[in-house]
Amino acid sequence: MVFNLETLPMQNDPILITGVGRRVGLHLAETFIDRGIPVIGTYRSSYDSLRELSKKGVVLYQCDFNQQHQINQLIDTITSDHDNLRAIIHNASEWIADGAELPAAEIIQRMLQIHVSVPYQLNLAFEQLLMNCSHGHADIIHISDYVSSRGSRKHSAYAASKAAMDNLTLSSSARLAPKVKVNSIAPALVLFNEHDDAEYREKTLKKSLMQREAGLAEFQHAVDFLMDSHYVTGRILPVDGGRHLV
Repeated sequence: MVFNLETLPMQNDPILITGVGRRVGLHLAETFIDRGIPVIGTYRSSYDSLRELSKKGVVLYQCDFNQQHQINQLIDTITSDHDNLRAIIHNASEWIADGAELPAAEIIQRMLQIHVSVPYQLNLAFEQLLMNCSHGHADIIHISDYVSSRGSRKHSAYAASKAAMDNLTLSSSARLAPKVKVNSIAPALVLFNEHDDAEYREKTLKKSLMQREAGLAEFQHAVDFLMDSHYVTGRILPVDGGRHLV
């Protein structure tokens, strides 16, 4: 489903962001479109926020990344509708705990699908669009996680898939340089959910030196730093509040 197919300004190459319906993806999409930078967004489930993004001019495509035929259709549609890309930000994610009411094989498959297989496919499919970028360089940013470097007792499939995503960053940066820079951002706590209770919040805040949320603005700063740099590639940028020292 496409909400908006208005012609994008030729002087600005669009940024593709996956998972723009809420939280980080929504903030990134709103920030870039408010700056006058065209944004292409993907989403799986409908949110009221998507209609607001569409009104602002964000081009939206619905796609369930667990359905390969929908991924293939997304690739075909974007390559047909767009000539170039300034960046791809792989923000779409899923968080399933070990022991959830799903078979273990399905949990690991779903984690690897959304965090590794989809970014891998989109990076390859849109390589020429990135090479066509009119800017000095294009960017791919994988949104990884703090646990990718140390594992997780309760979310081992999730952590393993994010570690694989970081490795994809290394391989992709070597293959696509010098025109395309590829990096990961590995956050710890970005933003609490509304339903998180006081006990959980207090416990979580004590896990980092800074003892506070990073916040959406801080995350945007990290994205801006990587996109503004003409030199940094193949790196995993931690945004963890010093959590590794606690």
